[in-house]
Amino acid sequence: MEIPKFATLFAVTAFAEIIGCYLPWLVIKQGKPAWLWIPAIGFLMLFAWLLTLHPTAAGRTYAAYGGMYISVALVWLYYVEKIKLTGWDMAGAALALTGMAVIMLQPRV
Repeated sequence: MEIPKFATLFAVTAFAEIIGCYLPWLVIKQGKPAWLWIPAIGFLMLFAWLLTLHPTAAGRTYAAYGGMYISVALVWLYYVEKIKLTGWDMAGAALALTGMAVIMLQPRV
């Protein structure tokens, strides 16, 4: 799978997971309506399904996905939670994405 394809698929997968976890967080921590559990379940089901679309072994997919998840979570932090990112955040994201690329771009035997 080429780089833009797997990176985009990982990013969409991460957003589905984050939304699926953020909605219950809103219900539990901020007293938002309980009906938000319904779309949360849908987003978590979407997240699980999206992980199955990756062409490599499950463990390798999960390991590489973690790098993208870190980066997307920081994007979420900035745009949704309105918290300014630090240089440490950016460096961590760069390291995580590098790790994702090393795992996904390794030669296949």
